Amino acid sequence: MGITVLKELTVDQVKEGQVLPSLSHSVTATTVVLGAMASRDWRPMHHDKEFAIHRNGTQDIFINTPNNAAWFERFITDWTGPKGRVGRMKFKMSKSVYPGDDMVLSGRVDKIVIDDTDCCWLDLALEVTVAQQVCTSCQARVAIPRDEHDNPWDRKAARWKP
Repeated sequence: MGITVLKELTVDQVKEGQVLPSLSHSVTATTVVLGAMASRDWRPMHHDKEFAIHRNGTQDIFINTPNNAAWFERFITDWTGPKGRVGRMKFKMSKSVYPGDDMVLSGRVDKIVIDDTDCCWLDLALEVTVAQQVCTSCQARVAIPRDEHDNPWDRKAARWKP
């Protein structure tokens, strides 16, 4: 069995307007509940179907905010490789994601910026869709290496300006 080499994206491999490869996931109750547990969110609408339906008026339990963030972070770093470092992220949830949904994460590179510390930043426009309807939109900024010798994770203090 060979060693798996993780892809390490560098700035010369990226163009503004570039579309990221999508990530699809069939959401189950386990997806929702484990995400809520991992973020220590014990509110019943994320694990108790009867509560979600009868007290909240939703169709089922649904993915919580930190779980949404985790899916975006995974999507970004699956694409960038292990040296990609999320600097900031903001998103707007407009529709819930439920068990039985097939969610698709997609995105594009809006802008490439090299700051005054020589850090390479990608501004990304991302979405989670279900049945081609946007559930969550996201703007993220991620640092990637300039070349194979650079590592955004080595940047500290004044050299890290997300």
